[in-house]
Amino acid sequence: MSTRTMRPETAAAEMPAVPLTIEGYSILHQMMKFRWSAWRALGDAQRGEILQEASAVLARMEQDLKGQSALYSLLGHKGDQMLVHFRESFDALNQAELELARLKISDFWEPTTSYLSIIELGLYESTIKTYKALMDRGIEPHSDEWKREINDTLERQKEAMRPRLFPAMPPNRYICFYPMDRRRGEDKNWYTLPIEERQRQMNEHGLVGRRYAGEVKQIISGSIGFDDWEWGVTLFADGPLVFKKLIYEMRFDEVSAVYALFGHFYVGVRCPAGELGKLLSGELPGR
Repeated sequence: MSTRTMRPETAAAEMPAVPLTIEGYSILHQMMKFRWSAWRALGDAQRGEILQEASAVLARMEQDLKGQSALYSLLGHKGDQMLVHFRESFDALNQAELELARLKISDFWEPTTSYLSIIELGLYESTIKTYKALMDRGIEPHSDEWKREINDTLERQKEAMRPRLFPAMPPNRYICFYPMDRRRGEDKNWYTLPIEERQRQMNEHGLVGRRYAGEVKQIISGSIGFDDWEWGVTLFADGPLVFKKLIYEMRFDEVSAVYALFGHFYVGVRCPAGELGKLLSGELPGR
């Protein structure tokens, strides 16, 4: 155990750059095209059998206490349906994929893309406080004692934040999903900013989101090392216009205006398992 004393200026210079995070549910978004012509070619009895099997499995997945699933009807050319799965592990996500692949309806789903991530809460403010407190005590960054203290801190935070880390699938009618990165270009690089500056910008960014707390449920998931982008953002609301207002307002924050890059956006309408037949007969669920 290292107990050497560090001067304040030395401690600041040696403060680790990586913020602490706590993680919850693993998430998989599956986007699919539906083979409408093949579906229409089936007889009523065949379609009924397929729907009965699929609806039963999806209904069970909707109510799973270890992580729920939800089906959405997508708008636009990027896909016809999207399935969102919350699970306790990547193994459980893979099991959900395999279970759906065994269904007869999977013959009519053509995957277009997918996104793998894990619910993540960034702890910029408490990270800086924790790092400074440990360094003021003379504990060497990345030492065994440092790691034990950090792990204890993360466990306490994870327990306190459990409802946000392991949420129920929001019941809202509309969903908006998009992946994003932080810029790493030659002129602007998020990862070269001091941790205190990143914390300041993220705090301002979060203030905007909190103003929409009663209208939008926002789930941020980390995907560094898991998928092509660094984070996934999934928004749920009872009206789609609020997605535009929230995201537009956030564009004016420094962290978005200067450092954010965005992928494709997917917007859909919730389809409860019991209304799958309605959806596949060309009617919008919930109406």
